[in-house]
Amino acid sequence: MPSEVRHRVDSGLTYPVVRLTGVLDADSAPAVRSALLDVLAGQPEALVVDVRELTVERPEAVSVLGDVASACAEWPAAPLAVCAGDARSWRGVGLPVWPSPEEAFAALGPPAPDHFLSAELEPALGAARRSRELVTEACARWELRDLAGPACIVVTEMVNNVVAHARTGMVVLLALQGGSMTVAVRDSSPSVPRFSGEPVPVTSYGGRGLLLIDSVASRWGCLPLPGGKVVWAALAGDENPAGDLRETGMATRSRG
Repeated sequence: MPSEVRHRVDSGLTYPVVRLTGVLDADSAPAVRSALLDVLAGQPEALVVDVRELTVERPEAVSVLGDVASACAEWPAAPLAVCAGDARSWRGVGLPVWPSPEEAFAALGPPAPDHFLSAELEPALGAARRSRELVTEACARWELRDLAGPACIVVTEMVNNVVAHARTGMVVLLALQGGSMTVAVRDSSPSVPRFSGEPVPVTSYGGRGLLLIDSVASRWGCLPLPGGKVVWAALAGDENPAGDLRETGMATRSRG
């Protein structure tokens, strides 16, 4: 009988906790990866993975958690912590391991929910305008007014791309990261943007928006998901003119 891992997300806690039960092996690891990426695509401030009721069939299967952390190191750059009864099996994934969610919460420190804003939008006329209003509000709240213009360019191109091409509902996700800001848009299309860095003809359908994003963002990239993708960009404020986002796990430019 094929192995199976079930997951339950507890989102009403200090940080979201994904509780895994069942048998983890090579067959069930992809489902674990998909479940964790789906939660991380909502841009949580941190994520705790509770594996205390998970049976590990093959030791190498635990690497799935490290794979997820690596895939999300640039965006949303949310710290991952593991809760395990036997820490020895999990220390090799390179993530902190704690006996309980409460101890993980204490180690992660208090959350800062005022550093995040989001809005669900339909792929319709007016979506780009609403996204710019959200960006303007965020830049004023976070005292990053110098980023309002570049961030509005980025979010407009991202949202317009969803309206014109993906044609699905979307979520705009904004976050304050030190002296920098991230702008992201999640949609339900599996189509991943392609970017060569070369100029495109003015008659080209699409593609020019990525050039604009690349010209104003410190970094940008795409996180593919089982049910779509997230396109994200980081913009550095005056206090971080070099675009140094190492504290969020971003060290080199990543293009979609």
